[in-house]
Amino acid sequence: MNDTSHAYVETGAANAQRRRWLQRAAAGVAGLALGPLAGLPAHAQGTTRLRIGFQKYGNFVVLKARGTLEKRLASQGVAVQWLEFPAGPQLLEGLNAGAIDVGTVGETPPIFAQAAGVDFVYIGNEPPAPHGEAIVVLPDSPIRSVAQLRGKKVAFNKGSNVHYLLVKALQQAGLAYTDIQPIYLTPADARAAFVQRNVDAWVIWDPYLAAAERQLGARVIANGEGLVRNTQYYLAARKYAAAQPQVLRALLDEIDAVDRWGRDHVPDVATLLSPLVGLDAPTLEVALKRTGYGVQPIADATLAYQQNIADTFSTLKLIPGKISVASAR
Repeated sequence: MNDTSHAYVETGAANAQRRRWLQRAAAGVAGLALGPLAGLPAHAQGTTRLRIGFQKYGNFVVLKARGTLEKRLASQGVAVQWLEFPAGPQLLEGLNAGAIDVGTVGETPPIFAQAAGVDFVYIGNEPPAPHGEAIVVLPDSPIRSVAQLRGKKVAFNKGSNVHYLLVKALQQAGLAYTDIQPIYLTPADARAAFVQRNVDAWVIWDPYLAAAERQLGARVIANGEGLVRNTQYYLAARKYAAAQPQVLRALLDEIDAVDRWGRDHVPDVATLLSPLVGLDAPTLEVALKRTGYGVQPIADATLAYQQNIADTFSTLKLIPGKISVASAR
């Protein structure tokens, strides 16, 4: 689920294209099944569970609540376990530690994770959602533009999707990353610091962004439009992807089904999510309407975009050395 204002109606051609996307995604996952594990059913390989890392908001929360994945995988003898993380970087730490097999994160966490040696593969992505993240200030702040962030304290979750938004926004405004004071905080801690005026600006994503706008009157000084895509990715531990391609096929299929349902039932999704994420339904509707829907296979252009992020962070010495994003395909 990510961006958009485009119509929530699919033509027959669009549906056919979606089926081809899923078929290619499934083929890509199946292509990872190498060596003696290839072709074996999931239960025959000794793994009878799928451990999914998720965050407080998004289609994984809807998928978990609906229970359709559990029903589908039960026939394969696979049990589903869900583990919640505060943000993408922490989720990928869990994947690296072997606590989860699959997770969904924004565009920046995989770069930091790959640079740190986390062994994963990209298995799919959602459409871009550039309006789903932004740099915000309090309504009475004298700051009116990104250029005025020079010397200011800016809160954000290090290594999260908004890290790249901040870098690109500063570049566009003629500022260097070293011109600001980065304050690395999780979303909950960053909001507290923002409200208490311990920081001057906050870089955050939905639904925290929508909540800040509606509850605090936060004012957007820049969002991702024209700067970043804000793409959501599905990642899997490499060993799990090689051993369990049919489980990941089922997962991608069920994610896409939830996306298609959510696209047509935004108020219902907001009502479902409200007690789970602790936000009112109208706030969640704001976030959901900035979201795009539908699982897509990893394309060459997508990897090239990720490589640009990696190269930018390498140049800024935010990650050690250079990485090849394509090696995580």
